[in-house]
Amino acid sequence: MRYEIVAEEGRAKSAHMETVHGVIETPVFMNVGTVGAIKGAVSTRDLEDIGCQVELSNTYHLHVRTGDELIRELGGLHRFMDWHRPILTDSGGFQVFSLTSLRKIKEEGVYFSSHIDGRKIFMGPEESMRIQSNLGSTIAMAFDECPPALAERSYIEQSVARTARWLKRCKTELERLNGLPDTLNREQLLFGINQGGILHDVRIGHAELISEMELDGYAIGGLAVGESHEEMYSVLDEVVPHLPRKKPTYLMGVGTPQNIIEGVYRGVDFFDCVYPSRNGRHGHVYTKYGKLNLLNKKYEKDMRPIEEGCDCPACRYYSRAYIRHLMKAGEMLGMRLCTLHNLYFYNKMMLDIRTAIREGRFEAYRAEMTETLNSGGER
Repeated sequence: MRYEIVAEEGRAKSAHMETVHGVIETPVFMNVGTVGAIKGAVSTRDLEDIGCQVELSNTYHLHVRTGDELIRELGGLHRFMDWHRPILTDSGGFQVFSLTSLRKIKEEGVYFSSHIDGRKIFMGPEESMRIQSNLGSTIAMAFDECPPALAERSYIEQSVARTARWLKRCKTELERLNGLPDTLNREQLLFGINQGGILHDVRIGHAELISEMELDGYAIGGLAVGESHEEMYSVLDEVVPHLPRKKPTYLMGVGTPQNIIEGVYRGVDFFDCVYPSRNGRHGHVYTKYGKLNLLNKKYEKDMRPIEEGCDCPACRYYSRAYIRHLMKAGEMLGMRLCTLHNLYFYNKMMLDIRTAIREGRFEAYRAEMTETLNSGGER
């Protein structure tokens, strides 16, 4: 990997990152395809057309269905999906958080009951690395526990200490796997994850500890899981300066357009979130003036595109009225068009952010977007 910061404005940075599967220009939004596909009938060809640089898939979900060993047998996730750009695989650690009623956490790892058929599954650091190696992703995420942001201090401290021990095991195992002659991607990168809820001292201590491990990149996890936006920004203000600036920084699971702009302002350059596709499937679409709900009756006769000047496949050809009709009729095309628009909006916003940083006008861009995003969406 080669990661080079090409422009800075305050803490905001824009970098050029070279990987075995192609170049990533940051700041970047990773389009979330949990099981190897974007929900809403969006293909990998669509992703190329709407400017996606990195696709994100999930280790746990691909392990339980269709199975990482079968995907390896078929040539790995890139070949399986017919996607030729970088892929980041989440480690399965978030499922430790989200499947609370179906898991038990031990020092060796986590015991799950599959949310699909109830079968017993064990996943620890080594298992997560082996699954991700079988998938052959560009970037593997370390296996961690994501404690609730507002959990008790004693629980968070124990959890973070265990996550630090798991990270060492992840690094050792991935180094072993990358040294094997038959490994699909022997250049697979490893990102560690900072945890600590909203406790600044725990976050900073953990950031300093993992920074010493010389990883390929560093993520900030456990945010956007119950705390306020102000609390999230406060954590970023405190923690990002304690992570290596000359390595990629990833804010996991965040978020709204405003969240992303504020994250960039604080030095983050990787983002992902299900909002664009999830909201799109419910007829909620993003514009620079805020979010619209196309199911509202006021759009019944609105022949304008979702957003004037947008070059996405929905806005080029179809009206708000038609897309609303599709959504009301339960036609998959409506969900597809809304999802395509939202992902295009996010990817185009990231391009605009990169351009603004590289032209030395990010602060002005941030101020303008903050104003328009809060204007109510009616244009």
